[in-house]
Amino acid sequence: MWAIAVSMFIVLKALSFRGIKASGASLPRKLAYLFLWPGMDARGFLTQPASKLPTASEWIAAALKTLVGISLIFGSRLFDQALFAGWMAMVGVVFALHFGSFHLLSCFWRSRGIQAVPLMDRPMLASSVSDFWGKRWNVAFRDLTHRMVFLPVLKRHGRTAALMTGFLFSGVIHELAITVPAGGGYGGPMVFFILQGCAALFERSKTGKRLGLGKGLRGLLFTQGLLLLTVALLFPPPFVLRIINPFCDFLHELAF
Repeated sequence: MWAIAVSMFIVLKALSFRGIKASGASLPRKLAYLFLWPGMDARGFLTQPASKLPTASEWIAAALKTLVGISLIFGSRLFDQALFAGWMAMVGVVFALHFGSFHLLSCFWRSRGIQAVPLMDRPMLASSVSDFWGKRWNVAFRDLTHRMVFLPVLKRHGRTAALMTGFLFSGVIHELAITVPAGGGYGGPMVFFILQGCAALFERSKTGKRLGLGKGLRGLLFTQGLLLLTVALLFPPPFVLRIINPFCDFLHELAF
């Protein structure tokens, strides 16, 4: 899994340089972007000053999220039910990396005047599917998908085709990172992202707008409810049992 994930990350990172004019950026800054920052906004990191410096409370919050994630990972080993323990550990990994460590990195680079926007922006507050995937969840992948997939398709085939192509692209990437190394659960991530794309289109339709699905409390309940009902498609049992649990067992043995 890690070999596939790292390989894809390197390829996507290299693609993020396409069309970026950063001749004024120093070599150390370029190397920092490539190896010390998980974001995909090359233009922002290499050419723009930080739009917002981190506060002391933001540093503390990022550190606490990292600690919560680590606690969940190691705490999951206390439970005998393998699937429950795996999900607990997986939530811990997301907290320790995406919400915690990557946020600390964002604080570090912004404290040095470099534009490095946090990759997560309170995704559980998203009041629409479009808001969740377009602005709040893993903006690194969003930045790359928007530039490399969404915009080219938009120019040729329109917004609907561009949106669905972006979600299909996400499905392919997650199949490679999740079901291929797990050797099972094939098609789950693809179905998950197709459902997310269809939901994003539906909330923009006349019926969706009439139901109030793209904003407010109804939009939040629709977005978060859909995620809870379908997230098992994204992370099928073979991935949890064959990848996450052995990985966390390895971490536990390494630490203790």
